[in-house]
Amino acid sequence: MTEFSAAERAYLRTQRLGRLATVDPNGQPQANPVGFFPQDDGTILIGGHAMGSTKKWRNLEKNPKVALVVDDVVSVSPWKVRGVDIRGEAELLTGPHGLGPRFSEEVIRVHPRRIHSWGLEEN
Repeated sequence: MTEFSAAERAYLRTQRLGRLATVDPNGQPQANPVGFFPQDDGTILIGGHAMGSTKKWRNLEKNPKVALVVDDVVSVSPWKVRGVDIRGEAELLTGPHGLGPRFSEEVIRVHPRRIHSWGLEEN
């Protein structure tokens, strides 16, 4: 598993929303906004309401490849953006997870295989 740099870990801790990309059985991409939670072991948990009944969950049952992009605009003038692009494999989990009562028992654990970041040195 690829590890996050200190700057990437610090940035991810300040953000709450990312976009998760999956691929359906017909090869069509799907991207959805998701809440995510960086874990001490270098993985990322993604939770939601009724996660086990979502299209993203069904997509991942067939193909575990994922991309998660977390980014934001620091300044419009001058234009400055920053973010992290995480490519990896998803593990579908069901059961207690500690994310809170608003989340269903199904969660997605992302195991990073490739990480690319930009603009973090300008924090």
